[in-house]
Amino acid sequence: MYILCIETSGTNCSVAISYEGKCIASKEINTGNFSHAEKLHVFIQSLLEEVAISSNNFKAIAVSAGPGSYTGLRIGVSSAKGLCYAWNLPLIAIPTLEILAHSIQTDNKLIIPMLDARRMEVYASIFDAKYNEISPVKAQILEPNSFIEYLSSNEVIFLGDGSDKFSKICPHPNAIFIKDKFPSAITMCNLAWMRYQNQSFEDIAYYEPFYLKNFVANSK
Repeated sequence: MYILCIETSGTNCSVAISYEGKCIASKEINTGNFSHAEKLHVFIQSLLEEVAISSNNFKAIAVSAGPGSYTGLRIGVSSAKGLCYAWNLPLIAIPTLEILAHSIQTDNKLIIPMLDARRMEVYASIFDAKYNEISPVKAQILEPNSFIEYLSSNEVIFLGDGSDKFSKICPHPNAIFIKDKFPSAITMCNLAWMRYQNQSFEDIAYYEPFYLKNFVANSK
């Protein structure tokens, strides 16, 4: 029950191999630049050799669905689809902000993962402590009073590269900021396993990443 997980939605180039939902091997690099084209397939091949398994051992390929970097998502999804065709495997797509939310645990706080969307805009969604999505992903311009309806009655954890710029303008005492959290293939392992058990697969021929916004020239 091996699943190959691929996460390339941002600057973190991340690959993991899971067995029944548990990560058994991973490789990732985040230099702040986009190195997916150079590193992704090298990482995949290295992990196959490290774990000493072949393509025949895999049950599915999982990929981060977006939103995120247009180029990063294209590389990740194209690679995942190519492997699905070559290895005759189903494709699993996991929303990027869901992956990011699951990178932390909390007893009763809200979780707002944020991805940088340039300038003062972020991609954000809102989850409760059990990772139920209570507000779907959207692009939002950050202001000092952003998310005030949640902050007024709850402690809220903000994480992801988009939260860094919000921390500079948000004065609310209920806001908790966690630095250096990025979507990772390691976090995808259990999420992919649950989707595999539910047979939650994508149509490989027609699947496209969830960009949320149209591509703009010279954007990351």
